[in-house]
Amino acid sequence: MSAPHRFDRGHTDDLMSFLAASPTPYHAVANTAERLEKAGFRQVSETDAWDGSSGGKYVLRGGAIIAWYVPEEAAPHTPYRIVGAHTDSPNLRVKPLPDSGAHGWRQVAVEIYGGPLMNSWLDRDLGLAGRLTLRDGSTRLVNVDRPLLRVPQLAIHLDRAVSSDGLKLDKQRHLQPIWGLGDDVRDGDLIAFLEEELGLGAGEVTGWDLMTHSVETPAYLGRDKELLAGPRMDNLLSVHAGVAALTAVTSGDLPYIPVLAAFDHEENGSQSDTGADGPLLGGILERSVFARGGSYEDRARAFAGTVCLSSDTGHAVHPNYAERHDPTHHPRVNGGPILKVNVNNRYATDGSGRAVWAAACERAGVPFQSFVSNNSMPCGTTIGPITAARHGIKTVDIGVAILSMHSVRELCGADDPHLLANALVAFLEG
Repeated sequence: MSAPHRFDRGHTDDLMSFLAASPTPYHAVANTAERLEKAGFRQVSETDAWDGSSGGKYVLRGGAIIAWYVPEEAAPHTPYRIVGAHTDSPNLRVKPLPDSGAHGWRQVAVEIYGGPLMNSWLDRDLGLAGRLTLRDGSTRLVNVDRPLLRVPQLAIHLDRAVSSDGLKLDKQRHLQPIWGLGDDVRDGDLIAFLEEELGLGAGEVTGWDLMTHSVETPAYLGRDKELLAGPRMDNLLSVHAGVAALTAVTSGDLPYIPVLAAFDHEENGSQSDTGADGPLLGGILERSVFARGGSYEDRARAFAGTVCLSSDTGHAVHPNYAERHDPTHHPRVNGGPILKVNVNNRYATDGSGRAVWAAACERAGVPFQSFVSNNSMPCGTTIGPITAARHGIKTVDIGVAILSMHSVRELCGADDPHLLANALVAFLEG
């Protein structure tokens, strides 16, 4: 007889819906904005003058969204409590001249975004989604969420050495997906197809940011459904937990101003106007201080008391590769979120930051684990060190431990997303 479910099925079910509905950063922020609107937040324009009113507000820019809630009693120097995350995931993105093909196959020219596990994109039914910019300057989201493209793997009969030497993929030659048959490849075919999908007139689309995604839906896995398999957990799992936590703390007295900062372009260095290494977050926090009548001194006081949790997925111990992990730090799925530490500042956590995180988890009744990399392995990084250095605010790196990071389909424990959200609520409440 199967063991009863221990996790909050409602939260995990909702995460699955969020993952499925967010094939691109643009869809992720649109879905986040919709949830914020339902919770009473309102969008503010960066080109308008801001007032000092209380309540929930958010700014949406491209694939990034910054949301914050100003309590009625907030002073200009009130510090912030920030949950930071990112909306992008490694994938295959459409090139400026997308129409290609050879030998009777019609293909779509793609470029590699971030650092995907390239083999995981082979022989998958892929959809196509993203943002289209129209001739009048407006934008439209598009999501062809059905089998449209496929990157076919070479048959073993034509590569006998693959079993002994391993799979070797050339990023330029071997990852171009097929989407039909024909020798007459015509420039503009793909965009014309998308215009037809959206009911747009021919030639209306003049710009595009398009990417592929697996159309396989998220699913519970295992005998007791203790696991969750799905796409883009790195890092929409944290975005989802962050918006759930933010919308849960918009009542009562708060000693801090709670913030969700979900950035784009983390997977390629964060250096963009929507990335963590850009001015977006700092500008919004400063404008909020000044809109409430604050001075530069108030801004300095607010930033000095601010703490950011950089929430991103980390590595659970892999049963087949345990030697790749630190021998004394083996985070397990469903063991609670992880605190990520690296003394060379690939993560921003220090001892005082650990104390902030431990206090939040204690208040929430949430267990947590610690992660460090094996000394013989290079350590990844996050938006944490960037946020700390750029804005001069205390930052702590945390997240959920998963397997298959950067695969088209990742794996986590089904308990952990809700445990993370509960810890974030306690952190934002202070």
